[in-house]
Amino acid sequence: MTAPETPTGSTGSTGSTGSTGSTGSTGSDYEDGLLNRRRVLGDAWVDNSLANRNGFNAEFQELITRHAWNDIWGRPALGDKTRRYMVLSMMLGIHAYEEFAMHVRAALDGPPESRLSPEDIKEVIMMAAIYCGVPVANHAFGIATNILREKGLLPAAPAAAAPAAR
Repeated sequence: MTAPETPTGSTGSTGSTGSTGSTGSTGSDYEDGLLNRRRVLGDAWVDNSLANRNGFNAEFQELITRHAWNDIWGRPALGDKTRRYMVLSMMLGIHAYEEFAMHVRAALDGPPESRLSPEDIKEVIMMAAIYCGVPVANHAFGIATNILREKGLLPAAPAAAAPAAR
């Protein structure tokens, strides 16, 4: 078994205005996928993921970078913004709340041409209430609310009232 490729000289953002298919580089599927992954999730998230590779999960990291981030996110149809809506919806549909949170953060921080607003994310969750169930949407609103507060896009939660003395 050989070790997966490691990125060399990656600078992060490609300056792309959405999904454009192949990055046009002569790099490998892994390198092209890494460029897409950084564009969508941001350098910090990808750097952390890559730093956490080990002998057990390194092949998985290579697999998702080549296939999810190159073969799928690199396709010319739809564009990154539409894919963001789809991914958020699908993560709720399969109750993948950690991935939902990751993609909410990425959607709020993404490049302007593919960035989602809090209102956009709210609409995804509202649809999920109908198609995935109210408990799913309730949980998603809690996750998104916390992220929006962390980012200063919603005011802090009001202090809970102390229980009345008896």
